Amino acid sequence: MAEFTTGEAVALELPIARIPTRATAFLVDVLVQFVLGSMLFFGLSLVLTFSTADSAWLSVAVITTIVATLVGYPVICETLMRGRTIGKLALGLRVVRGDGGPIDFRHALTRGLAGAIVDFWMLGAFGAVGVVTSMCSPNARRVGDVLAGTVVVHSQRRVPFPLLAVAPPWLIAWSGQLDLSGIHEDLALAVRQYLSRVNTLSPAAQANLGHTLVVAVCDRLQIPVPTDYPPVQILGAVIAERQRRTLAPIIAPMIMAGPRPMPISRAS
Repeated sequence: MAEFTTGEAVALELPIARIPTRATAFLVDVLVQFVLGSMLFFGLSLVLTFSTADSAWLSVAVITTIVATLVGYPVICETLMRGRTIGKLALGLRVVRGDGGPIDFRHALTRGLAGAIVDFWMLGAFGAVGVVTSMCSPNARRVGDVLAGTVVVHSQRRVPFPLLAVAPPWLIAWSGQLDLSGIHEDLALAVRQYLSRVNTLSPAAQANLGHTLVVAVCDRLQIPVPTDYPPVQILGAVIAERQRRTLAPIIAPMIMAGPRPMPISRAS
């Protein structure tokens, strides 16, 4: 099991997929890739035969088949199937981001290229590199996972409702006027993690870390640092407004069902 802090500051414990399960899923994918690659190569060869192309085009067909099967297959599957390939789907596995969220094309492409070049095929000694790096990693991450910032988990467990920040009423109008486009996801995640764990920090750590984050947020927003309110309230107001703007259409049914709000204390 490994703990993830999601984008909405939910602490999740998800079971990490280890080598035996991942190896089985990999073998299933290799079988699928072999079938798809054979069909693709046969089709390209048939086209070249009827088009009377010279032998150089046969090399093109071979390269196209290799790239499409070794890189295209996992990238397309993991992008369209939200972190799954056919092998992972059969074994109940899923690739997720380091914060437990779904991956996108960028993550899938990084994993696919690293898998073809480093982990499994070109430099991977038929999977030896991927196995060794997974064994050395606490979360069984191969090189592609490290580069993409992902991890493979068992996907049967349901993800709980997101834990939403609630802005202090006296800062709602202030945060509603801010242009939050300057806050990148890494900074927003750091703020959300701070808010979710603030009650476990010492007063000195709350103040120091909170002040650092407030300065970073205000610098990105290009506004002066508010001095009349404690950091936890300022950060809570900013994140609550950011969540309201980006997640409202998605989480409206969850709100009606009554998710637990993230407490933001009025510290002095």
